[in-house]
Amino acid sequence: MTKISLVVSDVDGTLLTKDKTLTDRARSAVQRLHQAGIGFTVTSSRPAIGMRFLIEPLALWLPVGPFNGSSIVDPEMRPVEQHLIPKGAAERSLQILREFGADIWLFTTDKWLIDNPGGHYVAHEQHTIRADPTIVTDFSPYFASACKIVGASVDAAGLERCEKAMQQALGAEATAVRSQTYYLDITPPGFDKGTFVQAMANRLGISLDAVATIGDMQNDLAMFRVSGTSIAMGNATDNVKDQATHVTATNEQDGFAEAMEMILTRNGVVG
Repeated sequence: MTKISLVVSDVDGTLLTKDKTLTDRARSAVQRLHQAGIGFTVTSSRPAIGMRFLIEPLALWLPVGPFNGSSIVDPEMRPVEQHLIPKGAAERSLQILREFGADIWLFTTDKWLIDNPGGHYVAHEQHTIRADPTIVTDFSPYFASACKIVGASVDAAGLERCEKAMQQALGAEATAVRSQTYYLDITPPGFDKGTFVQAMANRLGISLDAVATIGDMQNDLAMFRVSGTSIAMGNATDNVKDQATHVTATNEQDGFAEAMEMILTRNGVVG
């Protein structure tokens, strides 16, 4: 069995608990990975600014992958690789989100833009990414600089239908996938969490068989598909669990730490 040389983790629903806490056991598990010489980094639908708080407690030294891995930034938050949604696809995605009644958020490199400050998930996102939105009345000036567009909706079934309609309408022009049951992410075409994993394996000069990935949502399947070992959280849907090689406990039961301990044991690390 191939030893694991790199672990790439999702953040929300995986590394963090429901209240966005990094547990002591999770922090300790990452520290043990470092001590064992196993690389560790994170990729998330979050913007780069929303990942900054993890750098110091996890002693991250590899680049991280915000915007579902369509951007790569170093631990100092300097861009290594950045991609944008084509302007036409950005415009079309907003039309579709409006048709389905979703709140619209547009993320540039350093801004979170919204047009409905009373939206159901605005306060939740502020707490999650530890940043405040910029309120606009017109998104069109930002179409050419969009790193990610999000449709936020309390109607999970409606958002799932919107995801299918978005994928059909945009085709290869952009990637559309849910990062939560209530968030639909539109990101640049040709880049996802899987391409981020490949980029990190290339950087380290290791085989993808030596990479383990861990996540809980549809947007994590791209990295499951390219890694030798894939771990679904216990809180993941059956669809995600079915496509993983392993399933761990939930994010409320320290499932992330349990999975890291399994990897350490598999690599022959004891104590």
